[in-house]
Parts: sequence; structure tokens; C-alpha cells
Amino acid sequence: MQRIGRFEQTKPARLPDGPVLALASLLGREPSFMLKFVAKRLVSLIPTLLGVVTLVFFMIALTPGDPARIMLGERANAEQLAQLRAELGLDQPLVKQYGLYLSRVVRGDLGNSIISQQKITDELSERLPATIELALMATLFASILGIVLGVAAARKRNSWVDYTTMTGALVGVSMPVFWLALVLIMVFSIFLDLLPTGGRIDVRIYFKPITNFYLLDGLILMLKGEGTEVFVSALKHIILPTIALGTIPLAIIARTTRSSMLEVLKQDYVKTARAAGVKERKVVYRYALRNALLPVVTVIGIQFGLLLSGAILTETIFSWPGIGKWIYHAIGARDFPAVQGGILFISIFFVLINLTVDLLYSVINPRIRLK
Repeated sequence: MQRIGRFEQTKPARLPDGPVLALASLLGREPSFMLKFVAKRLVSLIPTLLGVVTLVFFMIALTPGDPARIMLGERANAEQLAQLRAELGLDQPLVKQYGLYLSRVVRGDLGNSIISQQKITDELSERLPATIELALMATLFASILGIVLGVAAARKRNSWVDYTTMTGALVGVSMPVFWLALVLIMVFSIFLDLLPTGGRIDVRIYFKPITNFYLLDGLILMLKGEGTEVFVSALKHIILPTIALGTIPLAIIARTTRSSMLEVLKQDYVKTARAAGVKERKVVYRYALRNALLPVVTVIGIQFGLLLSGAILTETIFSWPGIGKWIYHAIGARDFPAVQGGILFISIFFVLINLTVDLLYSVINPRIRLK
């Protein structure tokens, strides 16, 4: 306690040093609470997942036209059509088709692709690392830069920094992904010849993937002393897709951070910390930012889920061999089982991301107790 003139001023309470201590404190004191919360959320996900499965099934099943005829083409004979309808269960009543589809989904069986004749789960697992790698890089790019710009705009409210940042955020939200991707290719790949136009790695480089995450595989190979060309090539190939995919989330995160920071900076405990002589940088980044991050984390989680499902344009333009490009080709080929499986997989992934965001609340701010 510090005496200033006739007034006594108390320094603000010191928060835990980091997320690790906060999580340890939470789990150490209330493990049963966390288990109950997770179990409750998992149970509440069942109606949501059931609704997703139902929507995906009827979205494809009620599509006008004969799916068997569309998949096999106009030259298919009656025997081929009957065989495909029997394989897909299209010769059964719609309610029975839904029951058969639901039973397969519960067992983890999404069926086989009409084009490749491979299991859809195998094709998804093969392409999932590419999509996750791109989505993670875009999320990191958008989150780090968006939070930094949002905090700077809030600290310099109504200044040129604030106006420039928010104008840039408005422009970033307004730019279509496909247009930005094409502009990046024209500037950095064609005119400047600095970065490749697409793909995950140079076709002249051959290596056996370890984890199928090429950046991670490159780092592992570097640690083994087997060269850096894999990591450098993978990094060059992912830069342009990351910028194209992460620009819109960056703008949204920057605006959300600015709005949240402005609200927190008006709170009494921030004014008390400043009056007590705490350094401005510590007030902003230790006290204010941690409390302002709660809505920002929600936005980041939602944007990450959207990046997984909204990377179809980016993956197609940059020839990125992920789930988005695979679904795009499946739609063009009328491969309905593949389309159903891809949409269902991404939807379930999105729901699980929302659950993870809820759990992160208590890590960021241990004073919050999820109920």
C-alpha cells in the first residue's frame, strides 16, 4: 500500500504469470469441475452433430435429378444405373436411406468415392494435413498481426495510427479472396518472380513425408542435418496462400481487438494501475490485453473453423492439395458421397473447435469459471 498525500492507493492485484500457471491452478483445484464441464459440453454436442448429419444428408438427397444418372453420365445403361443405386441405397425409401446413412456415420464409415473407389475417410486423412497446415499458418498470421494492430489502434485512438489501421481493416474485409489471390500471384510470382504460383513443394524435390505437415517435416529433416531445401521450399509455397486466406480474418481480429481494448482501458482497475505508477506497457499488455482477449479468442476460433471450410477458393487457385480443393473437384465430378463426407467432416471439425475455444476461456483469464 502506497500513501500519496492524504490518499492511500493500493496496487492492483497481480495476476498469474501465464496461461500455464492459470491452467495448472484451474485443473489442480477443480479437476472434477473441468471433467463435468467437458462431459456436459460433449453431451450437448450430440443434438448439434445429429442436426449436421441430417442437414448434409437431405441437402444432397433432395438435389433435383437422379444422382446415379449424374454420376455415371448419359451413356450408362439400365443395369449400371440399377447397380449404382443399389450400392448407394438409392433404391430404398428416403427415410430408410437416412437410417442407413446415419448408421454408417456412427460407425465412422463415410462410404467410398465414386471417382477413385477409395474410402472417403482415407482420402480425407490424406488431405487433412495440408488443409490444417494452411489454416494454422493463416490463423497465426491473422491473429498476431491483427492483435498487434488492434492494440496499437486502441492505444492511439483517433490518431493517424487508428484511422490507418481501421481503414486497412475495412479494405481487407471488402477484398474477395479469389481476387486477392490472383493479384498476389501476378505481383509476387509473375512480375517479381519471388514466390511460386502454387503447390506445396517444388516438384523437383523428392522426399518421403514424415508427418505430412511439410513445414514440420522440413524442420525435422533440418535437425537431422539432411538439408534445408524441403523447409525453404515448403515455406515459399505457403506464403501467398497464407496471406490470401488470412487477410479477411486479420481485418476482423484487428477490429475486434480494438473495440475490446477500448472497453477494457476504461475500467477502474486500469486507471488504478496507471495511478499507482505501473508502466504503461505493463498496464496495456499484462492487465488490459488479457481481459480484452476473451472476445478476440472467440473470433479467432470461429475464423479458424471458417478457414478450414472456406479454403476451397484459395486451395483451388494455388493448387493446394487440401480438403477444399478435393471437395471442389468432387462437386464438379458429381461425386455425391465424397461431397457428403467432406462437408460432414468439416462441420464436425468446426463444432469441436468451438468446444476448444470455450475451454481456452479459463486459461486466458483464470478468474472466469465456466458454468
